[in-house]
Amino acid sequence: MSDCKLRAKNCGGCPLLGLDYAAQLKQKESAVRALLGKYGPVHPIRGMDVPYHYRNKVISTFAPAAGGKLTSGIYAARTHKVLPVESCLLEDEVLDKVLLAVRAAANRCRYQPYNEDRGTGLLRHCLLRRAVATGQVMVVLVTAQPVLPGAKNFVRYLLEEAETRGVPVTTVVQNYNPRQTSVVLGEAEKVLYGKGFILDTLCGKTYALSPRSFYQVNPVQTAVLYGLAVDAARLTGKETVLDAYCGIGTIGLTASGKARQVVGVELNRDAVRDAIGNAKHNGVKNARFFAADATAWIQEAAEAGQRADVIFMDPPREGSTPRFLESVARMAPKRVVYVSCNPETMARDLALLTQKGYRAEGFVPVDLFPQTAHCETVCLLSKLNAKQHIEVDIHMDELDLTDAEKKATYSEIKEYVLEHTGLKVSSLYIAQVKQKCGIIERENYNKPKSDDAKQPQCPPDKEKAIKEALKHFGMI
Repeated sequence: MSDCKLRAKNCGGCPLLGLDYAAQLKQKESAVRALLGKYGPVHPIRGMDVPYHYRNKVISTFAPAAGGKLTSGIYAARTHKVLPVESCLLEDEVLDKVLLAVRAAANRCRYQPYNEDRGTGLLRHCLLRRAVATGQVMVVLVTAQPVLPGAKNFVRYLLEEAETRGVPVTTVVQNYNPRQTSVVLGEAEKVLYGKGFILDTLCGKTYALSPRSFYQVNPVQTAVLYGLAVDAARLTGKETVLDAYCGIGTIGLTASGKARQVVGVELNRDAVRDAIGNAKHNGVKNARFFAADATAWIQEAAEAGQRADVIFMDPPREGSTPRFLESVARMAPKRVVYVSCNPETMARDLALLTQKGYRAEGFVPVDLFPQTAHCETVCLLSKLNAKQHIEVDIHMDELDLTDAEKKATYSEIKEYVLEHTGLKVSSLYIAQVKQKCGIIERENYNKPKSDDAKQPQCPPDKEKAIKEALKHFGMI
């Protein structure tokens, strides 16, 4: 199984392919232990029974072939030369055949590959997704021009070629990307066939996957990873859960059945809309999703006195930020479940979290990417001074995206007031004015620390300026 003709051609996609799989797992577990073992016990790595053909997403770049035709493949390691790929040991075998059908249909249409040096040609990339649980397949054709000539013929040829190869095509989307960039997808899309998305099932929930949805590429191991994360949270059904860097809501929705309420935060607005749709599709009514930078959002929430019992955090490879982690500590959740795709940045972040009063109870490495050096890790952190934890509810109506799109952060309100009136206002004053306007109804927010203590009240001139800002942002 480990024999691959592409390795000799400098593919570079499977650097561990020549290493026995058991040895791969041992190597990854040892690497995690070396980086994280000082913080807590590292448990045995969770590997795959069949560590091949696990990728449910394929990106292929078009290139010229003999006879004026086109082919597609991946860039050879450390080059900008496209290496044609007929099949791959990591890719879903159905997608290998779908890609051959795409090429055949494109050649029947006489489409030409895009030449980025000359700015000529039409086809840049092909992105394929397969929902393993449902068998549905998405084809995304990325073009350098806004119009795909003979689009209906292409779809007809593609369906014919796919049927000949015995594979399905559920939907076809054209994505227009005119930019000189290594980013595959552009902003503009047109559905050529089907609904423009496919449905997959993961951990008992159904997800709609659009071309730009972030979705883990290994469904078997993702179920293991998320199962471990939710189990680590020790949910009883009473907790308020914050799912930071939530993407299309997979971890939060997986946890929703065991939590009182879930709040998801994600910068990518398309992903948040997918998350809201996924919650509705699954009948989940105790989850809301907020489109914002996770660091900025949690800092504002912590400043406003909001709390969560459990925080899931699944940051990108570069890890989290000191501001985010300091705000996590300020929120004082009982447990933090950190899911990491990079143990090096996880180790860096844990150095700060452990200084802030959290203890790592243990780590479980999960091999999401066999034949590569990458490894995911789940870590449970518990607060050492849990007795001092104070619970304050996050009100769901305040965090629903449909309302959130009309809201401004405390920082934005402060900046608006300063710019237009020259007045400096505090978060406390803003909260008081919002309460007067019926925006905030949190019983525990901004109460005096004792019955005798008195809070400063917002002066009339600042109250007027804050109300003007709230009107400007469409909040009143």
